Amino acid sequence: MQKTALITGITGQDGSYLAEHLLGEGYTVEGVVRAEGSGNRSRIAAIEDRLTLHTADLLDQASMARLIERVKPHEIYHLAAQTFIPTSWAEPIMTAEVTGLATVRILDAIREVNPEIRFYQASSSEVFGQAEHSPQNEKSAFRPRNPYATAKHYAHSITANYRDYHGLFACSGILFNHESPRRNEQFVTRKITRTAAKIRVGQANELRLGNLLARRDWGFAGDYVRSMRLMLQLPEPEDFVIGTGEAHSVGEFVEAAFSYLGLDWKQHVVVDSQFYRPAEVHPLIADPRKAHAVLGWRPQVSFEGLVRMMVDADLAALGEDGQRVRKSLHAA
Repeated sequence: MQKTALITGITGQDGSYLAEHLLGEGYTVEGVVRAEGSGNRSRIAAIEDRLTLHTADLLDQASMARLIERVKPHEIYHLAAQTFIPTSWAEPIMTAEVTGLATVRILDAIREVNPEIRFYQASSSEVFGQAEHSPQNEKSAFRPRNPYATAKHYAHSITANYRDYHGLFACSGILFNHESPRRNEQFVTRKITRTAAKIRVGQANELRLGNLLARRDWGFAGDYVRSMRLMLQLPEPEDFVIGTGEAHSVGEFVEAAFSYLGLDWKQHVVVDSQFYRPAEVHPLIADPRKAHAVLGWRPQVSFEGLVRMMVDADLAALGEDGQRVRKSLHAA
């Protein structure tokens, strides 16, 4: 039987990689998008002719119920969210609506329309926040430190409640930081690789960053979406921590990007207090042993491979000068 998957946030980094993965697994893939012309669809441009896209309002439960009834999906992957932490401080109510309450609206629509639908909710390592210990696993306490993390905490908890109370097949993947060439440029990793590439071709000279000592568990988004599908194939729903289990600082990410380009990062990077978080979290490092054992999932792209992949993509986007530099790096 060919399965149908419905993806919210299909035009985002994770949604685009997940759509590609599910198509490769033989799924019919449908996605929720904003009104025509209101969103960037560049990430799915190469596969858009193989997708069916629907406009729907994640803040309108009736709208989602009608869509679910029409599409009749076997699986729903809820990835849409307001994910940028500085924006969550500037617009906490909007973040709560989009990142938190949209989840319960979809869950309740599933309950009303077809409780047999399997539901994946994209949780985040940010829910651990002021973590009591490191690394973090599925039993670690949630102590969110910003409005985005608080909204994700709600989304995670309400998913577990609908699973336990209503008997839905609903689970959450607690994904640690995952990046790619499709990462939005407002995030620090993409800011680093894009600016480093610009410096290498002479289009910039300075990179301003906040706390270089902040440590994260960074992996490749294309690896992480594989875990989402695996979770929905289990006999019973369970939550999983997904990450590499390795911690690297922002400074290490900078050094890896600049050294790959043959640059001395100390000559270009300026630490600027305006880019510090209002409330920094403790080191967030995954303990993915449950995912290894139960899902058989492991990341395939290394930290160094991820950084180089992103730098290569940013060089390629900078025209002829960037392409020449990229060719010289791969010829070395």
